[in-house]
Amino acid sequence: MKKLNIYSICLGMAAIFLLAILGMIFTYNIEHAGLLIMAFFALLAFGFSGYKSLNSYVFTASIFAGVALALYYPQYFLQIGDFKLTALIIPLIQLIMFGMGTSMKLGDFAEVIKSPKGVMVGVTAQLGIMPIMGFVLAKYSNFPPEIAAGIVLIGCSPSGVASNVMAYLAKANLALSITITSVSTLLAPFITPLLMKFLAGEFIEIDVLDMMWSIVKMIILPLGVGLLFNRLRGDKAKWMDKALPVISMLGIGLIIVVITAAGRDSLLDIGGILMLLVLIHNLFGYMLGYWYARLLKLNEQDSRTIALEVGMQNGGLASGIANSLGKIATMGLAPAVFGPLMNITGSILASYWHKKEPKHSEVY
Repeated sequence: MKKLNIYSICLGMAAIFLLAILGMIFTYNIEHAGLLIMAFFALLAFGFSGYKSLNSYVFTASIFAGVALALYYPQYFLQIGDFKLTALIIPLIQLIMFGMGTSMKLGDFAEVIKSPKGVMVGVTAQLGIMPIMGFVLAKYSNFPPEIAAGIVLIGCSPSGVASNVMAYLAKANLALSITITSVSTLLAPFITPLLMKFLAGEFIEIDVLDMMWSIVKMIILPLGVGLLFNRLRGDKAKWMDKALPVISMLGIGLIIVVITAAGRDSLLDIGGILMLLVLIHNLFGYMLGYWYARLLKLNEQDSRTIALEVGMQNGGLASGIANSLGKIATMGLAPAVFGPLMNITGSILASYWHKKEPKHSEVY
């Protein structure tokens, strides 16, 4: 009961802070609301952690607290001494991919043999729907070329671990979700550069081979090391199974904060419109992914899986690619916005589906 009171009090304080923030907005004093906004999201995150139904929003609320911090105090997230913090992005992504590798085994890919149709539908949906949607949105956004290219980039990226978590919460096909994520991730070094060349070539210059090598270094090598490590360790070092997901979440949070600080000025100029376009991209991914699967006669559970795999992209990888091109403050903005938003929408959709038991045999 004591814990419940603490969480309730934090949510109540968050509500009071929100009213204060709204008051500052209406009095055109938002530039001084930084600490209040950070405190609001921090209290929200802690309050959510006390309720099972709200627990999935803790990470997202924490990310928004970090984003507010970066927007109001960007100078602390640009460099320390002569060291630029953007240099941490690629090593962090490699660490996240290593963590993903340690949670996998070669047997996970057996789903390709057991359920080839589901995997094929999921991968083709992801490689078709999101890149084309990204191109259309970028084309008509009237954004500067590098920022527009970032919208295409997030569409051309594979799905990430977040989609697997949401698939579990949504009572979808978790094995299929993990397999689609794995296959699309392994294809990314070859498919993503080609899609970028074809769809984003009019916005920025794309060196296909250079991008391929960058993605291999960020994904394939650490993923392979993680797989090998998982095979060799046996029953040892099981503590890493709990530690690495936490480290991965902290890494993703730090990446988003650093990108926000680096692209602060551009984000303040176009943030509202960019957020709207990214949200449209994300929501249409869910909808088109789901109905594409239904059209191809997949059952309800597998269709939920495809929807989440299509709508939720690997923003960290997209950020790493933008950083490897030296365009983190422009091309990296769409991935930075996409990450927190997809966690909110994904949690809402997963919670909705969690309450509706899927009928495994139901097809159209």
